[in-house]
Amino acid sequence: MTAPLLFTPLTIRGVTLKNRIVVAPMHQYAANRGYATDWHLMNAGRYAAGGAGLVIMESTKVERRGCGTHGDLGLWEDGQIPGLARCAAFIKAQDAVPGLQLGHSGRKARRFRPWEGGGPLPAEAAEDDWELVAPSALASPESDPLPRALTRAEVQDLVQRWADAARRADQAGIEVLEVHGAHGYLIHQFLSPFSNLRNDEYGGSEEGRMRFCLEVVEAVRAVWPAEKPLFLRLSVEDDAGWDVAQSARLAALARPLGVDVVDCSSGGMRGAPVVGTGPITYGYQVPYAERLRREAGIATMAVGLIVHADQAEGILQRGEADLIALARELLYNPHWPMDAAQKLGADPRFALVPPAQAYWLEKRARQVKELVPSTWRERLDG
Repeated sequence: MTAPLLFTPLTIRGVTLKNRIVVAPMHQYAANRGYATDWHLMNAGRYAAGGAGLVIMESTKVERRGCGTHGDLGLWEDGQIPGLARCAAFIKAQDAVPGLQLGHSGRKARRFRPWEGGGPLPAEAAEDDWELVAPSALASPESDPLPRALTRAEVQDLVQRWADAARRADQAGIEVLEVHGAHGYLIHQFLSPFSNLRNDEYGGSEEGRMRFCLEVVEAVRAVWPAEKPLFLRLSVEDDAGWDVAQSARLAALARPLGVDVVDCSSGGMRGAPVVGTGPITYGYQVPYAERLRREAGIATMAVGLIVHADQAEGILQRGEADLIALARELLYNPHWPMDAAQKLGADPRFALVPPAQAYWLEKRARQVKELVPSTWRERLDG
C-alpha cells in the first residue's frame, strides 16, 4: 500500500519534517511581559509529543508596541531567548520541528485578552512604550482608538526589528520562521488600501503597499540561516481591497527573496474571515492555497476547518497544498496525528510519538487485536 502523503516526510532547505501535519500558531496570551512561561512549554510540548511534524509557536512580537495584549510573547530583547529556547529544545526532543511566527499588531495592539472582552485597553491601563501605531491614522473597524501614523524612519526601524527578532529566534534554536502578514495586523495593514493611505514609498500603489512586507522578508532572510525555511502567512483575500490576485503577485515577489512556503489564510481586516458568497465550510480556504501554489510557483500551506484525516490527505493528493495546518482541531485533540495515521493506514505509533508513548500504544494494539474480537464474540454468542 502506498504511504499516505500526509505521513510522507518533506524536506524544505535543510530541514526535514517527518510528516506534513503542522500546528498553526495560536495565541496563548500567557506570557509575562513578553517572556515565555511554563504554559508555553506545556502547550507546545503536547503537540510535539502528539505527533505533528512542525509546531509553530504563536505570534511573537518584534517590539513592545506590537503586543496585542498583556500576554503576548516577545522577542524584542535578548533576555527573552532562553524561555523560547527551552520550548524549542523540548519540541526537538520529541522528533518534531520547532517553528515560530514573528508579528506586530499595529493598530490592533493594546487590547484586553479575548476572555476579558477583547476590547481596547483604556489609556490609563496602558504601560510605557505601548503606543498604537499603524501605516495611517485610521482606526480599525473594531472601534480601536485612533493610532498614530508611523514615520518613514519608524517604518525602516521596524524592518530592522523583525531582523533582530529573527536573529534571536535562530539563537533560541527555532528551525522554521514565519512572518505574520495576515489577519489585520501590521504587515496586512500596509498591504490593504483599506488601512494604508500613505503617499510615500510605503503606500499608494500596489507596489508601494507591498514594500514593507517585502523589506521585512528581505531583512529577515538576510539574518535567517540559509538552511532554515522561511514561511509567510497572508490573508490571501480580506474583503477590504486585498484579493487573491494581489496575494499571488506578492508571493511571486517574495519567493526569490527567500520565502519557501506561503501560509494561506483570509480575513481579519474587517474582523471576520472571508467566505465569499457562501457559508463557512470544511477547508474553505484551501482554494487560496491551490491558486497561489499554481500561479506563484511556490509551496503553500492550507489552513482553516481542516478536520478529518481523509480531508487532509485529499488536499495533498490533489496538489492543492504541500502542508496541512491545524489549530483548534489539535487543541481539541493534540493526538490527532495518531488518529489520522490509524485511519489512513499508516503506523500510528513508532514514527510519530516518543518511545514512552509508543511502548504503551504497542501494548494497547496487541490487546485490541488479541482480546477484543474474542470478547465480543463471546458476548454475541452468549
